[in-house]
Amino acid sequence: MGKVNPADPVGFELRRRQTATIVPICIAFPVAIMLWLGTYNLLPPLLGMEDTLPRLVFSLKCCCVAILFCFVTGIEAVAHERLRSPAIDPLSGYETHRMRINLRYLQNTLEQLVLFIPGVLGLAVYCSDGGSMRAVAATTVVWIAARIAFWIGYHYGSAQRGIGAPGMMLNILVLLYVCARFGDEVAGTVGAIVLIALFGGAEAVLVWGTKPLRP
Repeated sequence: MGKVNPADPVGFELRRRQTATIVPICIAFPVAIMLWLGTYNLLPPLLGMEDTLPRLVFSLKCCCVAILFCFVTGIEAVAHERLRSPAIDPLSGYETHRMRINLRYLQNTLEQLVLFIPGVLGLAVYCSDGGSMRAVAATTVVWIAARIAFWIGYHYGSAQRGIGAPGMMLNILVLLYVCARFGDEVAGTVGAIVLIALFGGAEAVLVWGTKPLRP
């Protein structure tokens, strides 16, 4: 079980690519953890964060910074290349390898922004003061760094995009925390456990359901 038939080039290629993708992920996670902890511990407590509204405003500003550096830059990269190539006509079908990567980066970043924005806003709601609000700033810093690492890595090779994986994991952890706090508000500890367990069950079903079918 788990052995690859040497005569099966598809299986061999898949295993090799899986290994090549996992290596940068394993390198990136310790770096992301240190960056988050470093930002959280070195940043002084934010002033005037006792009320919910100022915390939400700060988080919204963090979202704007993330969008500017991670999404607007991607749009600009594609736009500048279009202006200097036959791709200035989007219907021409002309695309360079670089443009295809940038377009995929844009799509992936848009998908992750849908997770990041409500996550940091929810995190701000459950922070209590300027000290705990450093978690929002640290999350934003790591997410931006992960997006940039994903983008640069993608241009070196599709497997190297795995270096941006901590950004996605951070999105999930923040959303799990927010949902657990919400579940606790609604039904106490049981509510928090139920929400986390339901998500874990959904993940298990997805892992099992997306296994490749054997001929």
